[in-house]
Amino acid sequence: MAELFVRALRAHQWLYEKSGGLVGHRLLFGNPTLLLRTVGRKTGLERTSALTYARDGADYLVTASNGGSPRPPGWLANLRARPECEIRVGRRAFPVRARVTLPDDPEYARRWGLVDAVNQGRYSEYQRKTKRPIAVVVLSPASGAGQSE
Repeated sequence: MAELFVRALRAHQWLYEKSGGLVGHRLLFGNPTLLLRTVGRKTGLERTSALTYARDGADYLVTASNGGSPRPPGWLANLRARPECEIRVGRRAFPVRARVTLPDDPEYARRWGLVDAVNQGRYSEYQRKTKRPIAVVVLSPASGAGQSE
């Protein structure tokens, strides 16, 4: 079952990328989805991940849940090494700066509530599966980019 889910996620991301964002923004369970483009910290190669998100004013919020795995997703380390990256939301791609937040951040609980609500409580389920705190990543558009959706 898990392998089928992973294949569906890969197909969704492929469709999102190949259609230039025309298809894919709300394909995955109806949740809003963006494409996060990072640069591999070791390889220097571009990496793309399809992630559900919530909005917080002008910012986009994503979680580094990795399905509740004990290890965070690889893209999180890439963002820590190089926080300037790009996202695609629907047909629009624009630069953002990433800021990783954890439970010690005063805004973390509020942001967690936003992303968990968009995902019908799945992130709370993932947090129960792992001992590591799941980061909420704030993606702030560079100089007014990405203000409309």
